[in-house]
Amino acid sequence: MLYDPDALDALGDEAIAGLAESWGGFCALTDALLCGRGDLHAGPELVPVVSALCARGLASLVRDHFLRSLEETFKQNAVEKFWQHFDGYCNASELQKVEFHDQENWPEEVLSKSLEETCLERGYQEKCLLILAHALESYEDSISEGRTKAKCYSSNLISRYQLMVSSLFLTTLPWSFPEVLRVYFKKKLEELNSMMSGDFIRSCSMDIDESYHERTFSGSNNLVKNIGKAVSELRSLGFTSMTEDAYASAIFSLLKRKVHDLAGDDYRNPVLESVKKWIQAVPLQFLHALLSYLGDSLDYDGGSSGLKSPLASQPSFFPGIGIPPEALVRWQLRLEYLAYETLQDLRISKLFEIIVDYPDSSPAIEDLKQCLEYTGQHSKLVDSFISSLRYRLLTAGASTNDILHQYVSTIKALRTIDPTGVFLEAVGEPIRDYLRGRKDTIKCIVTMLTDGSGGNAGGSGNTDDSLLEELNRDAENQGSMDYEDDVSTDEKQAWLNAERWEPDPVEADPLKGSRNRRKIDILGLMVSIIGSKDQLVNEYRVMLAEKLLNKSDYDIDSEIRTLELLKIHFGESSMQKCEIMLNDLIDSKRTNANIKASLAKPSLAGSEQEVADVSLGLLDTTIISANFWPPIQEESLVIPGSIDQLLSDYAKRFHEIKTPRKLLWKKNLGIVKLELQFEDRNMQFTVAPVHAAIIMQFQEQTCWTSKNLAAAIGIPVETLNRRISFWISKGIVTESGGAEVDDHIFSIVDNVSDTNKNSSTNENSEGFLMTEEEAESSVASVEEQLRKEMTVYEKFILGMLTNFGSMPLDRIHNTLKMFCVAEPSYDKSLQQLQAFLSGLISDEKLEMKDGLYYLKK
Repeated sequence: MLYDPDALDALGDEAIAGLAESWGGFCALTDALLCGRGDLHAGPELVPVVSALCARGLASLVRDHFLRSLEETFKQNAVEKFWQHFDGYCNASELQKVEFHDQENWPEEVLSKSLEETCLERGYQEKCLLILAHALESYEDSISEGRTKAKCYSSNLISRYQLMVSSLFLTTLPWSFPEVLRVYFKKKLEELNSMMSGDFIRSCSMDIDESYHERTFSGSNNLVKNIGKAVSELRSLGFTSMTEDAYASAIFSLLKRKVHDLAGDDYRNPVLESVKKWIQAVPLQFLHALLSYLGDSLDYDGGSSGLKSPLASQPSFFPGIGIPPEALVRWQLRLEYLAYETLQDLRISKLFEIIVDYPDSSPAIEDLKQCLEYTGQHSKLVDSFISSLRYRLLTAGASTNDILHQYVSTIKALRTIDPTGVFLEAVGEPIRDYLRGRKDTIKCIVTMLTDGSGGNAGGSGNTDDSLLEELNRDAENQGSMDYEDDVSTDEKQAWLNAERWEPDPVEADPLKGSRNRRKIDILGLMVSIIGSKDQLVNEYRVMLAEKLLNKSDYDIDSEIRTLELLKIHFGESSMQKCEIMLNDLIDSKRTNANIKASLAKPSLAGSEQEVADVSLGLLDTTIISANFWPPIQEESLVIPGSIDQLLSDYAKRFHEIKTPRKLLWKKNLGIVKLELQFEDRNMQFTVAPVHAAIIMQFQEQTCWTSKNLAAAIGIPVETLNRRISFWISKGIVTESGGAEVDDHIFSIVDNVSDTNKNSSTNENSEGFLMTEEEAESSVASVEEQLRKEMTVYEKFILGMLTNFGSMPLDRIHNTLKMFCVAEPSYDKSLQQLQAFLSGLISDEKLEMKDGLYYLKK
């Protein structure tokens, strides 16, 4: 019934007086009722007064006045008092707030007390509001037999009152109150987690069943009820969204912390399944109990929603719950996604360290793979890892060996995460570009190919990082293939590829081949760094020659195995010269044995025979086919006469057996095992021939000048000064100044001091290969060979630049290929030509500017 002002004007004085009396009585009863603090005796008296006012059309005025009175009373008695409980925290500084957080029962006690007081007041006012509704309903009953309007009065009043309560709290909300709620739920969930942590740890080693959760949660029901009670009361005050945000934030925070605790810096154990078990054991059980307490767990569609987690191959399993409600399934999806994303971000941030530890860190890689499959955030991995590579690996301070080992581990790890190789393309390109600028890249790659320790000095590397291990795997894979009919096999593979076809990920480079044609071949990627397999084969040939020339025996089994594996990968024709080099060692062993066997046959007479027999028995030779070996570094050397005679006798025996072939000695190559006798002890060394020649000169006299000693050995003084430093460093020879500035005096010591005992090589000497000055190779390097081979084209290049003024690299290359067809024809790669031109720039014959080569002015 609406208020009608025209009807009021029509009333007489007596009626108006009666109406004023009724209104005054209504206001007095309202004040008495609202201020009664639990005394509802004025309720029955309100019915006739409200009926009189409603009869005059003032029902809406009655309701509005009563609600305004409720609002003012609730604001004074409840809202202001409620916020006063939190004034200390809201007005505190950040440091003081931390002290609040550390208090054991804060904010539980404050929140519980404030909610209790407020809800009591709210409950009393709702009773008052129901009295008003009853009065309105009584009037409606007196004029109507139906109860439809009476029901509308009650629901409408309660709805307006709830809106009023929410408005009062939200309009006076301090900015720190949401933080109070977050702290409250955080502490409560931590308490719940600590109650269940012991049982959870035990359950990680077994399946979680329903009985387990019934036993576990039986002790936490009171805690969940207390939390549910607080949530229900906060909802009634209008804090529904804020409360859900608060306990959701607390759950998410606890979940993140749990992921970090389980994962940490341990990459050797998988953690994803443990995290998922914990989600089911703690947060989901808590949420199920909370939703059940609040009455929110029922599905209004009459059954299960049918939703299931996409993380599991089987339907979602909720131990102790049965068929899960839709709200709980949604919570599980949210929590599992957050767990996957948190673990993914944690592993991506530590991906550099994880790959350093690969393959021991394989469990962490598998976890990361599952996370990325669910979140799809592969681009985050690529961007983060490339950034880590640029700042931590691709720097001048990192050795080429370390970069290559990390690259190999990166290939293997990313091959696990993404078998298609799409993301490896993006991550590997900066590494390959950087390695192409390193001069020792080829040598390090070849070392990894031929060294089972992975190329690290001292053999301490991980064998899984060795490219030799990859060669072994390739050979095993080829050996295990089922060689059926080629056409049939190709058809089967084509059908399999067609059935498994999927489009490339959006991150794939459109200029690269489809992932069905993409093969992650570690050796192929290494060759792509070098530029061509010929360069790698040439470097391997040089390193093989160096290794064979410095062998003290004929044990080449590992070299033969490596060569066979390389032939499988690079082809037999490419490795033909290397095979001949190994055959030379095999032939040398047989020839050496035949010559020593012939010692029993009389070829010398008397005492000379005995001396020769003893000496030749200690001599092993390597006889090489020079045309198939890399160019050998020549160095003049005069060896002691007795040794020279020994070599002549050996050559004579060889000529007798291998007529008409003769030996041409390379006296600067090989190794010599010496035993030096001093007054206090004997010392053994394994050194180069030049070192042996130097020290043996001190048998004739104990003191030499540098010029005389160099003349006696037949080497330049500069070479002598560099090579004799080996004996000086061992404390065998001392150096002093001579009569001339550029002349030095070298003396042999009689007694080796104790301070040099640690530097001696009694067990196995620190050979010449271990010293810095002896890092000089006995074989010409690939760069030196290339420079020698390219010298014939130097005049042609200089002539081109004289005629054309300037030319880019590719034009010089194409011109040489076009016109240099006669012997020797030009067959070099673009990278080899660039290296040669760089040498001409170093010799100041050419200069380069803006990618163009000019003659040096």
